[in-house]
Amino acid sequence: MVSQELITNNWTAADGAALYGLKQWGEPYFSVNACGHIVVQPNGSVQHSLDLVELVQGIQDRNLSLPLLIHFDDILEHRLNQLNNSFRKAIKKYDYAGCYQGVFPVKCNQQRHLLEHLVESGRSWNFGLEVGSKAELLIALSLLDNPKALLICNGYKDQRYIETAILARRLGRQPVIVIEQADELYRIVAASRILGASPLIGIRAKLSTRSTGRWGSSVGEMAKFGLAIPEIKTAVEKLREANLLNSLCLLHFHIGSQISDIAVLKDALQEAGQIYVQLVQLGAPMGYLDVGGGLGIDYDGSRTATAASTNYSLQNYANDVVATVKECCLSHSIKLPTIITESGRAIASHCSVLIFNVLGVGSVPAGIPAIADKEPLTVCNLRHTLANINCGNLQEMWNDALKFKEDALSAFRLGYLDLADRAKAEQLTWACAEHIAHLATHIGAADLPDDIRGLQSTLANTYYANLSVFRSAPDTWAIGQLFPILPIHRLNERPTQLGSFADLTCDSDGKLARFIDKGHVKSLLELHKYKEGEPYWIGLFLGGAYQEVMGNLHNLFGTTNSVHIRLGKDGNYKVDHVVKGNTNAEVLKAMEHDPELLLERLRIASEVAISQGKLIVADAQKLMNHLETSLSQITYHLQG
Repeated sequence: MVSQELITNNWTAADGAALYGLKQWGEPYFSVNACGHIVVQPNGSVQHSLDLVELVQGIQDRNLSLPLLIHFDDILEHRLNQLNNSFRKAIKKYDYAGCYQGVFPVKCNQQRHLLEHLVESGRSWNFGLEVGSKAELLIALSLLDNPKALLICNGYKDQRYIETAILARRLGRQPVIVIEQADELYRIVAASRILGASPLIGIRAKLSTRSTGRWGSSVGEMAKFGLAIPEIKTAVEKLREANLLNSLCLLHFHIGSQISDIAVLKDALQEAGQIYVQLVQLGAPMGYLDVGGGLGIDYDGSRTATAASTNYSLQNYANDVVATVKECCLSHSIKLPTIITESGRAIASHCSVLIFNVLGVGSVPAGIPAIADKEPLTVCNLRHTLANINCGNLQEMWNDALKFKEDALSAFRLGYLDLADRAKAEQLTWACAEHIAHLATHIGAADLPDDIRGLQSTLANTYYANLSVFRSAPDTWAIGQLFPILPIHRLNERPTQLGSFADLTCDSDGKLARFIDKGHVKSLLELHKYKEGEPYWIGLFLGGAYQEVMGNLHNLFGTTNSVHIRLGKDGNYKVDHVVKGNTNAEVLKAMEHDPELLLERLRIASEVAISQGKLIVADAQKLMNHLETSLSQITYHLQG
């Protein structure tokens, strides 16, 4: 609990923003207004903004319930422009006699409306797509109708995948088939002979440069994808023998997602630059250098080389890529290539905000039970312990409280203590813990024993969240990814509670219990006292990359309601697209259950119960109505 002394101090919306680091990770898209509401600036300008609370209220008025995923298409467009403008500035700064042409990896977010908007917004930049499967290839071929945009074909490739990509050139598309496994070369050669057509070919190199952070082990000489240097040399000779060396136009490498340290990228660029030069000298025309993905974002606002941050800006990244590639090529008199990036996280992360509501709060049993006549010795001992706690004996009194609680439990097991007295013993133990934790706030953390410092976590509240972590934020569970999480309102009110979130699933891992803290990680978040009957809305930010496509159906919780928002010139917003969340019937079908058959089985069971006198017709009808309605409703908790 936060001390009462702090509660009485003045508190402003600016204090709330500072507490959650909003300026550090949120600029230029998120800020706070005087009402304590999160404000969204989709174009990165305070002159054009939306009150997020008012927006959620307006969406709810359209009969769309929480949890709610809001896509801000203007943010997506702004991020795309920022990326392209950064490379444009870098090219001008370093007098780079080449150009930049990015692609968006479809795996990052396959949502149709997002991809459609991205392709259209990127048309002036000839921005393309990157795919890693046949299904993604089909999406890209249907959307990417700009003949100048590139389609980078990665992933495992069977014969049909390769032939599809080759034939797509006749549709005016520009697919580049990247050799990532040695045996793909033979399928490419065979397909070219069968179709009588030359493909555009790239090679992915396994670099010796090692990355850092969460994905550091996925790259290097033992990486899953790419050719080692001997394999690259062999591939060049095989392409020469097949008269396809003139089709080799691209070198690709990838050193992991979310590169936190710019020095790693520089090392990789130098190594890849030399490989590119050697390929040209071996006779390949080349022309494109694909530096892959990995452009990170600052989730915690610390601007450090840590897993949740980056020690560079977008402009730093573009400058280093352009300068390093130029240096490698000019030193060997090689024509400068078109630079390609496969930036997904940096483009899509900011554009989505997940809003969920709190359904209730769980806490330790509070209060001191009334004194009764002839209380057991263990209860009396706990009362005496509580009465004698002071700043000088915190550890001693906590040890005593734990001992007396264990005595009470032993007595209960042996039948010498009844349920009411055991309940008193537990309440008094918690009362001791709360009093000790309160007094501990007046003592420096360094001077506190570990047991006492840990009481804060023990006493923290659990806020029950109307969402599935496995569906909407799977990376928080799977890889410990940090996202900014905070209330979207009441920021002008001092939070007086510490807590974490438990989701709707029955899995103990279904929780949000890791939060950003100025470059560090904390297990508890400052939250406001939950008021029964009043909404308490929480936002998870920067989750637009990967979370929507990697979520699963744990406990059959499906997709949430989703909307796409565009900001109008008059400052008002427009709901461009609405995507309804999965109904219970839809998730049942996904698991091969027939909703109609389930209903019929239950109808038959109710008729049997009616004939046996266990159920009246009116109640049976009410049961069936509930079941039928539930099938058509979203899988999440509906209030009201």
